Amino acid sequence: MSSIEIRTATRKQAKLRIGLSGPSGSGKTYSALLLARGLATAWNKILLIDTENGSGELYSDLGDYNIITLAAPFAPERYIEAINAAEKAGVEVIVIDSTSHEWDGKGGCLELNDKLASAKFKGNTWAAWSEITPRHQQFIQAIISSPCHIVTTARSKTDMIQTEDKKIKKVGTKEIQREGFEYELTANFNIDRDHHLAISSKDRTGLFIDRDPFIITTETGEELKKWNNGGVVNINELKKQIIFQINERIDVGLPAEKHEIAAFIKAAIPKLTGLEYIEENLPAIIEKLSAIEDKEWAKKVAWGDPLDKKEEEEDLANQI
Repeated sequence: MSSIEIRTATRKQAKLRIGLSGPSGSGKTYSALLLARGLATAWNKILLIDTENGSGELYSDLGDYNIITLAAPFAPERYIEAINAAEKAGVEVIVIDSTSHEWDGKGGCLELNDKLASAKFKGNTWAAWSEITPRHQQFIQAIISSPCHIVTTARSKTDMIQTEDKKIKKVGTKEIQREGFEYELTANFNIDRDHHLAISSKDRTGLFIDRDPFIITTETGEELKKWNNGGVVNINELKKQIIFQINERIDVGLPAEKHEIAAFIKAAIPKLTGLEYIEENLPAIIEKLSAIEDKEWAKKVAWGDPLDKKEEEEDLANQI
């Protein structure tokens, strides 16, 4: 019997991967934060990974978003570590500003490859890519598999051109990242330096591909979120997010035996969220789990640990 399945195509909900590229001064960071706010339920549900010497904190007046400052070396593993930390913090949107350092920054892939070629491959840079490429792919996979929406920025190489009115203008050309990075994104926007106008260079949503140049705002993120929510709910993806919240972010842990995990989750969810573990409740369950900050409380509740003496006294006092 054939294992090949033929089914009707349906668009499923998934986390968005949005890219912004442009030359220095084009407003990538500011635009990324506004777009992220449109995707998130609140400013404090956004985390910005800043590789731009603290520029990510220049816009703190916008709202109380979170930040991780990443300094050199910009190896792929350090980006992955920052992404994992953001996920465990329970944010909804991660802004990576910028991905260019992972590729062409100090300690990034290009520099790592040159050093490895000299030390191990007798100067053969092509041979060295056999070890650096998998490390870069792990960085890409961390973006693809994240349970959060992700907004990335990338610097564009700048060039000087002469306009029709004989003025000299600085423009962005090719973005500084490995060829093919844009392929992994849901949509990518190029932003010009002079007017901060964006045009779509890739758009799987179909919302922006034929749109005139525009300024990215919070409404841009809201528009993308509305489009994304219009897809068929991916139940397996929601269940994966619940497992992530319980096992990784809240750090409740899971039973060692696989056959016990499903029963544990079904029993723990009502205790932690007050909601029955059924398909229509999955989005609300994720929202409630992501709001839990007291990990010790969550662990006791999920595992049904007995209350200590002080907690027993407080519980009794509340009942009298």
